[in-house]
Amino acid sequence: MTGTLLNVAAVLLGGLIGLAFGSRFSERARQTILFGMGLFTAAIGVRMFLATQNPLYPLGGIVLGALIGEGLRIEDSLARLGAWLEARFTRGEGQTTSLFVRGFLTASLLFCVGPMTILGSIQDGLTGDYQLLAIKSVLDGFAAMALASTLGVGVLFSIVVILVYQGGLTLLASQAQGVLTEAMTAEMTAVGGVLLMSLAVSSMLELRPIRTGNLLPALFISPALVALLAWIAP
Repeated sequence: MTGTLLNVAAVLLGGLIGLAFGSRFSERARQTILFGMGLFTAAIGVRMFLATQNPLYPLGGIVLGALIGEGLRIEDSLARLGAWLEARFTRGEGQTTSLFVRGFLTASLLFCVGPMTILGSIQDGLTGDYQLLAIKSVLDGFAAMALASTLGVGVLFSIVVILVYQGGLTLLASQAQGVLTEAMTAEMTAVGGVLLMSLAVSSMLELRPIRTGNLLPALFISPALVALLAWIAP
């Protein structure tokens, strides 16, 4: 839960700064900081991938995971969910209430609906390594600063959703420690590195759009391939 608590603190701090001084930060400065964090995130992704003991496992996980994710259209489903929630909670409200709800909803979706949330929570729960959630915390802090400067105090209340959703994923992942072997965890970490590089390229550096959400099944397929091969040829 350390990573989640750090994330909550970053959103609170960023949101408070945004409420007080957000208008003084230029869009140019925000963009440069985001690009710098994108490069850093890509470097962390490379480091994570090097944990693999056999690159064929993450490769197989990515290929099969992409086929499953595209078939299920995970990324599209997440986008539709966000659009439905925003329409549902902002419809028919007064201007003041709508702004508060919009700030709360926009921030909650931004901070909780994404591959880095799932990946970071799983890694924190399985190994106690919260470095991905620490990176996410920095990004969310800057995002909260920008959102709070325009959408107001509702952004700060997204910490409730972060605590429940992200913390819940971490606790669930911690229950799987007895199931995953060291080799399975290594290949899951390697796949996570690939997804992290994908996020950096598509969402942060904006080099090329990649449907990273559709690659999420690879997180579970790669360790499953390790277990399958161990069962076939122990």
